[in-house]
Parts: sequence; structure tokens; C-alpha cells
Amino acid sequence: MAEPSEELAEIDRIIHEPARLALTTALLSVEGADFLFLQSLTGLTKGNLSSHLHKLEAAGIVAITKTGAGRTARTWIALTPSGRAATTRHWERLDQLRHLARGNLGEA
Repeated sequence: MAEPSEELAEIDRIIHEPARLALTTALLSVEGADFLFLQSLTGLTKGNLSSHLHKLEAAGIVAITKTGAGRTARTWIALTPSGRAATTRHWERLDQLRHLARGNLGEA
């Protein structure tokens, strides 16, 4: 059985950052969401949200699609298939880590 320190070393640092974890977790339950919805959900500023989304996009976790122009412009964000798998694995790893930590503390 793995040690908690070994599991911690395997944490996906791109996804684990709190704002990005909130974004990927929200996107895990839907096919996609628009920028303004994610901004409202997370409370991030436009610039901060944009920065986090670009990091996720560069890592291949999300796909960003822009449509329209001017007043009708819309930015749509969706998890890629590999991003969906990575987010699911990340939550599974956190569950394993919690389980291991409880075991090392003598709790069931």
C-alpha cells in the first residue's frame, strides 16, 4: 500500500491549484460552460479566470472556443476527454490520500 507522501508526490499540480480545481470540478458535471458562468461560479476576476483557463488549455485539460464578435461574443469552455479523465483521477487520488492518512492515524 502506498504511503501518503508517495500519493502527495503524484498530485497533479496543474489541476490541484484551488481555482483550477474548482473550474475542472464544475466542468466535470457538464458538457461545457461559458466564461461568465464560470466567473460567477468561482468569483474570480476576468483576468484571473482567463489566466487559469489558459494554463488549463496549455496542459490540454480544457478546450476554449470563442464565437461571435462584439456584443455577441461568447467564450465556451469544456473539458477535453483527457482533461475529464485527469480530473476524475485527481479526485480519486485525493480520496486515496485521505484514506491512507486516516489509516496512518489509526482511524477507520
